Amino acid sequence: MMGNKLICKEGGRLDQVLSNDLSITRNKAQKIIRQGVSVNGRKVYKTGLMVKAGQEIAYTEYVEPSPDFTPKDIKFDIVYQDDDILVINKPRGLVVHPAAGHKDDTLANGLAYFFHDDDKETDQDFRMGLVHRIDKDTSGLLVVAKTIKARDYLVKQISSHLVKRQYLCLAYGNFKDKLFKVSAPIGRDKYNRKKMAVNLENGKEAVTHFEVIRQFKECALVKCSLETGRTHQIRVHLQYCNHPIVGDSLYCSRTDKNASKGQLLHAFKLSFIHPTSKKMVQFYAPVDQYFRENIKRIAEGK
Repeated sequence: MMGNKLICKEGGRLDQVLSNDLSITRNKAQKIIRQGVSVNGRKVYKTGLMVKAGQEIAYTEYVEPSPDFTPKDIKFDIVYQDDDILVINKPRGLVVHPAAGHKDDTLANGLAYFFHDDDKETDQDFRMGLVHRIDKDTSGLLVVAKTIKARDYLVKQISSHLVKRQYLCLAYGNFKDKLFKVSAPIGRDKYNRKKMAVNLENGKEAVTHFEVIRQFKECALVKCSLETGRTHQIRVHLQYCNHPIVGDSLYCSRTDKNASKGQLLHAFKLSFIHPTSKKMVQFYAPVDQYFRENIKRIAEGK
C-alpha cells in the first residue's frame, strides 16, 4: 500500500516532477516509479509519463537493498594498520563492494571476516569504512577507515582532493610528450551503461596527470596521478587520447592474449593526512606478477 501522497506543483515528466517535489535525485525518482506509483488513482510504471499540475501522485519510498556482508575468508595483503586505518593492497580480480554477480566474494566480505566483530558486520559500518574503491581488475592500494572519526576525516580529504593516488599502467601507442595533463569531464556513456566517457556538456570535472616512464615499441609504461576521482577516470582519459590501457577489454578494441586478466593498471602509491596524528603518510605497493610478466614480455619485444 502506498503511504505517501503529493500534489504536483507543476506539470512535466513524472520522474522530473518527483525529483523536484521530493528534492531527490532523478535516478531515485525513477526507482520509485519503477516499483509502481499512482497518478490520480491509476497505477503507472512509466518514468517519462507526462503529468499535469494539480494531479495527485501516491508513492512508496524506495529503500536500497542491503548487500550481503557475510564474513568470508578472502585473502588480501595488509600494507599497514593501526587503531584508525587499514591500508590494503587489493589483488587483481577482487570486487570491493557486493554487486550483481558478486554477492559474498568481495573485499567487504573479507573485511567482515578479518575484523570478526559483530558490531561491524552491517551494511552501514562497512560502507563507512570503505571510503574509496578501485575497479575489480585493477590492483593496488586502498585505505579503510576503522572508526567513524577516521571515516569522516578521510572522506573530507577525498572530497577536497587532498588524498593523492598514483597508478602505473601499460598503454598502447607512442607518446609524443613525456609529461602531459588531460582535463576532460566524464559522464556515463550514452550508448553503453557499463562504460564511462568524456562528456564535454554534462560530464563531471576530471583531471589526470601523466608521465611516460619508459617508451617501448608499441606501448609505454606510464605513471598516472589523479587530481579528481571519477569512475574509470584513467582508463577513459587514456582512451580519449588514443592510448588505451593494455588488457582493458572495456575501453580497448585491441586484444592481447597475454594480457587476459584485465587492464594493466596498478595503484602503487597512496598519500593522505593521518586522521589522528595529522601527519602526511605515504604507502607503496609493488606491481603484481601479472604486471611484471607483461612488462618483461613487452620490453623483450615479444
